Amino acid sequence: MHILLATDAQWVLDEVHSALGTPETSFVVCSDGRDVPQAIKQRTPDLAVLDLQSGSMGAMAVTMDLRLDHSDGRAPNVPVLMLLDRLADVHMARRSGAQGWLIKPLDSLRLRRAANAIAAGDVWHEGMPVEA
Repeated sequence: MHILLATDAQWVLDEVHSALGTPETSFVVCSDGRDVPQAIKQRTPDLAVLDLQSGSMGAMAVTMDLRLDHSDGRAPNVPVLMLLDRLADVHMARRSGAQGWLIKPLDSLRLRRAANAIAAGDVWHEGMPVEA
């Protein structure tokens, strides 16, 4: 699996590498969300893990740009896992078109489960009411 990670926080980088790193996994890291489109042009990731606040362009803006570029054929569809700071950010994550999100603090088990679900074409939504 090839993962694009957009974060400027070393602890997030460490958590994601620890949780998702395997011999079969490769990473490209962007410390600023503005660098994500170029990284995708170089190699399309199987999953983009985007930190809510990353450099001058965070996960919401990056995800919306990716969705707009895909909708008019300028970019491939890239599954997005957003790393949110708080429950109140869920509404914006939903509106951006992300396939999934986790609310910090992070842990390896949730990261792996969410990443595997999204890479397999499913969704992962924390902080949402469960439908009966």
